[in-house]
Formats: sequence, C-alpha cells, structure tokens
Amino acid sequence: MEGSPYPMGVCYIPEEDAYNFTLYSKNAVQVTLLLFGEEGYEKPVLTFDFNPLRNKSQRVWHCRLNKSEMASARYYAYQVHGCTDHLSRLCRIDPEKILLDPYAREVFFPPEFSRSAATSPGSNIGKSPLGFILPDHEEFDWQGDHMVPHEHDLVIYEMHVRGFSRNPNAGLGKDTRGTFAGIIEKIPYLQELGITAVELMPVHQSDPQASDYWGYMPLNFFSPHKSFAANQAPAGAIHEFRKMVRELHKAGIEVILDVVFSHTTEEGTNGPTYHLKGIDTSTYYLVAEDPEHPFIDFSGTGNTLRTDHPAVQLMIMDCLRYWVKEMHVDGFRFDLASIFTRRSDGTIGEAPIFSDIATDPDLARIRLIGEPWDAQGLYQLGRSFPGISWQQWNGGFRDDVRRFVKGDEGMVGALMQRIYGSDNLFPDDLLHAYHPYQSINYVTSHDGFTLYDLVSYNEKHNAANGHHNEDGMAYNFTWNCGWEGDRDVPASVLELRKRQAKNLFMLLMLANGSPMFVAGDEFLQTQGGNNNPYNQDNLTTWLDWSRLELMQEHFAFVKKAIAFRKRHPTLGRSRFWRADVKWYGPSGAADISPASRTLAYFLSGKSVNDRDLYVMVNAGGESMDFQFMEPGPWSRVVDTSLKHPQDFLEDDQEEVRYPHYAVGSRSVAVFVR
Repeated sequence: MEGSPYPMGVCYIPEEDAYNFTLYSKNAVQVTLLLFGEEGYEKPVLTFDFNPLRNKSQRVWHCRLNKSEMASARYYAYQVHGCTDHLSRLCRIDPEKILLDPYAREVFFPPEFSRSAATSPGSNIGKSPLGFILPDHEEFDWQGDHMVPHEHDLVIYEMHVRGFSRNPNAGLGKDTRGTFAGIIEKIPYLQELGITAVELMPVHQSDPQASDYWGYMPLNFFSPHKSFAANQAPAGAIHEFRKMVRELHKAGIEVILDVVFSHTTEEGTNGPTYHLKGIDTSTYYLVAEDPEHPFIDFSGTGNTLRTDHPAVQLMIMDCLRYWVKEMHVDGFRFDLASIFTRRSDGTIGEAPIFSDIATDPDLARIRLIGEPWDAQGLYQLGRSFPGISWQQWNGGFRDDVRRFVKGDEGMVGALMQRIYGSDNLFPDDLLHAYHPYQSINYVTSHDGFTLYDLVSYNEKHNAANGHHNEDGMAYNFTWNCGWEGDRDVPASVLELRKRQAKNLFMLLMLANGSPMFVAGDEFLQTQGGNNNPYNQDNLTTWLDWSRLELMQEHFAFVKKAIAFRKRHPTLGRSRFWRADVKWYGPSGAADISPASRTLAYFLSGKSVNDRDLYVMVNAGGESMDFQFMEPGPWSRVVDTSLKHPQDFLEDDQEEVRYPHYAVGSRSVAVFVR
C-alpha cells in the first residue's frame, strides 16, 4: 500500500499485478486518488486517501494498489486539499476540482467534458479530463528501428499533423485524413519532395474546447493528441504514433517534435483548473504577490511554467526521455525556449535545464532546436542563448532574406552574412567555436504568412469565418508584387509572384546552415492572407492538395532545389566557408552600398570533394549583366527568370559560352564548374 515515489505518474508492476501512483505537491495537506470505471464518471468506483505518514516521501505522494482491488477502474484523477502556501491561496484555486495527472500517458474526455466547468467555481466531476490507466504493458515491434541523423543533407519540413492531410482532396480515406496514419500514407510524397526531417507542430494532448488548432496550449506533455489518431482504441494513439515514427525512419526521415514547456492551457486567474493550478500553483507556475494579477505571464497566454523549480525540471526531463526512449523521436524544437532562463521572480539568470539535458545519456545524441525568445521581448538569438550546442530558429535570416528579395535598400551586406551562415550570431572564433548548422534558416514557418501569401499580401487579412487573426510574430517585410490578394490577379503579377517565391526558396537552399520551410510552400499553399491562423481548424489551414497540380511547375522547382542542395555538400558544411568563398558584384568586388541590389559569390567545393558553384543574385527591377569573376567553363543550372523546365537544369546540361551572363530582374542564377 505504501508504494514507491518513483517513477512519476502511474505504472504497472507485473510481478505484483499492481499499479503504482505518484503525484508531486509540495504544499498539499491532503491528496485523494479517484478511480473511475467505464460508466458513471460522476462517481468514482474507488477513492484512496493518501496517508502522509505512510504514502508520502519528501514532496511526492504515492501508493500502490493491487489490480484485483481496483474494481475494474479504467481512469483516474486526483483531488488536492489545503495548500499551505499563501501564493497558492492567492491564486484562488478551488480544492473541489478534479485534477488530471501531469504524467498521464493518455487523456480521456468524458461525454460531458467541459472547459467552462473547470473555469467556474465548484466541482467539475464528470466533466473533467481523466488519466487513462493503460492496459498491461504491451511491447511494440520496432523492427530494429534506429535514429537517422542527417548532416549536410538536412532539410526540415515543418508540418501540422492534422492540417497536412485533413483536406478531403488529400487523396486519403476519411478515417486516416489528418492523423498520424495519414502521414504514413503520405511518406512516398515526402520522399519524392526530398525532405529529410519533419518537424511536427505540437502533438501533445491539448484541450479540445480551447480553440487551439495549432496546439501551443498544451494540456498534457506525455500523451499524443487523441484526435490525431485514426486508432481510437485505448493506447491507439500511442501505437499509431510509434508506427509513424518507425515508417518515417525507414524512409530516412527524422522526426522532430515541437514542444511547449513555457506554459499550459490553464491560462491565468480566469482560466480553467485542470491539473497544475490545483496540484501546487506556486511550484509549477511563476506567481507574484499581486492579488489582481497573481500569474506572471511571459508566454502571452496567461501563465508561465516555473522552469527553475526542480519538480518542473524533472517533469520536463522525464517527458523528453519518454518521447526519446519510448517513442523514438529524433529531436525537439522548444517553443519560447528563452523562458527557461526566467527565474522565479521573472528576472533572467542561468538555466539548469540546459546542463541537465546536455549531460543526460538518453538525450546525448538528439537534435535540440530552440526558439530563442519569449513573448515579452526577451531575445537571445545566437551566442546569448544559453544552449550553446543547440540549433536555433534564426529570425534574422528570415527578415534579411525577405527584405533583400523584396528590394529594400542596404541589404546586400546582410544577405552576405546570412548566406555565409550568420557568423555574427554564431561566431566561430577561438572562444565560441559555433557551427553554421546551428542556424535554422527559414523564410516561412507556421507563425506568419505562407510563401505564396508573403509575395501576395501587404496587409494581414481576417479569416472568412469572422475569426480575427491577431498579430503574429513574423508578418513583416512582405510585398504583394503590385496587387493585393488573390482575386483577379493580372498574369504579369502572378508570374512575378512565382519568380519571387522561387528566389526566396533558392536562397534558402543556397545558404550555409540548416534549411527549414513550412508544409505547403512546395505548391504555394495560401491562407488568404491570414498570418496567424492559430484557431483555424478548417480549409484556411488544411493543405489544399489541388494546388499540387495547379502549381506543379513550382513543385518541380522545389524538388530540384532540394536535390541540388543535397547533391552539393559544399553548401551545408559543419564549418564556415572561410577562404573557400569569394564575394563579387556584377563586374568586380561586391557592392554593399545602400542602393545596391546585386550580389554574386564563388564557392569552391575542392575542400569537401564537391564541384565549384557560382551564384548571381539580382533583386533590382532591371536586368543586369554579370561577369564571371572566376574562369570557366561554367554550366548554368538555375535561372529563376526562366519558365519551367528551363528554370532548373541538370548540372552539366547547358554550358555558358560567354564570360558574362544576363541575370533578369528579380532573379537568381546558379552555375557549376
């Protein structure tokens, strides 16, 4: 009956045919475990009151129950009474609330589930999410699965599980559209595209009543989102997720999870109480002495996880280990990762979680990607980010490349810096010795305009169903090519948009660093100018697969651009190009004056057993004649001003006969030697 204080959550003990339950709460004076059966979620089949003299070790409450005495229970929850901490009382947490185990491996929502009941005073029994007591341990056949890390050929494809294949025109059966199984069916498409890693927007269980389509308001960190699974049987989502990972690995594709350890769906004082608020508010969240605003908010959602607390750090570490060891994922992208550096009082300091991750043997080889900012102005891009070996979303690359292609003045020097690998942010001097691959280069992501909308809209547009698209973090530096929106677009404007989209994508593939783009950009997906459709679970965000046929020429260009990058390891190096690169203008040295909109560079491939490259970029409105500043013969591969299929040729298909080349207005040309 005493049980064990570890592992956290609920686990089955086969040799005893028993289940062990644990819960961390520093300030509770009484904890009750409630077990529920298949029916009657308003009345537990068994309650167990933890005796602090027998069922508590330090701050962990624990017990062990034989399966025979659990009365066929399938679900469980807790009630926590009498928090002794005045900060928890300041947050006005209701002790009558039914509380979900933060470590639950699967979440069950009863038919009467209600977010408003968790927000209103009083008990929400029968309407609260419950932890699922998983069946006795069942082994999954991984078929020898192992990690598939990529280096110079890493190309990251950011996707939303549901949005990727939910559209009826996705070519899938009704049951698998928008699921992990749907991704499995689309693996041949991903292989044809050529990407080598998928970065899945949050797959953790969220609140189905929170209008949280994107998934950045997590309810539970350990369980896959139930509606992302075609298999709705108990543990079906877990099994289906594992199968997806296994099959992606067979195809040579890494699986990276976008994780949110900065906040939860409980929001602030007026939000619901599902788990952490009621279990131990001041342990799990940053709180203040202000009775009107007790929750400190650095996430923009109403609350901030207290990641400098040992219990929260343990929860995060246990979660990462679970997804690596039990689910075989290859890495994580941490949303608002700079929040890890927030102390309990909100100031900025050291973050032990970074050293915990770095020294954990189970996490030693995984890919770690940080979004190096929070929602309240903290910006730690590059050397100021404490995860010194992490990769980082490089918002500087996004902004500078957009501005150059748009035609802004004074951007040539910035473009050189970004193409080189952003060594101003990731310096390779003796003290720092950063690597260019630590820069996650991107022009588009889920947060902001799609690639097509980036060249089609100057303004943000609300969704047709009336939902307002709040300010996103990345809608700046757009240009509609002379025509706002997508209605009655002149043919000349549409052609310019397609060329600008090719320019942006080609520069992404030509830059040193790790390229990433958002799903749908390969066939110019549009969201109708909505830059922040976080709550749009509809055709606004579901990939429109009819555009694969409509924009087949752009799709062909993207495939060739990805293949070109993978074929030339000289582009994506572990080290900076250093003496292997020479920068030029149209007819001499590079012109970095404010009025300049042209750049060329020569990249030797000799040191990495690759071919030499010569790139010419013209962001101006007139054609420009470029001289080859390095002897040929050169073969033209790319010219974005030309129409398909002449815009992208094989490496030796067309030799340039003259020592110069006319680069059209707003175009990129690439040559090999």
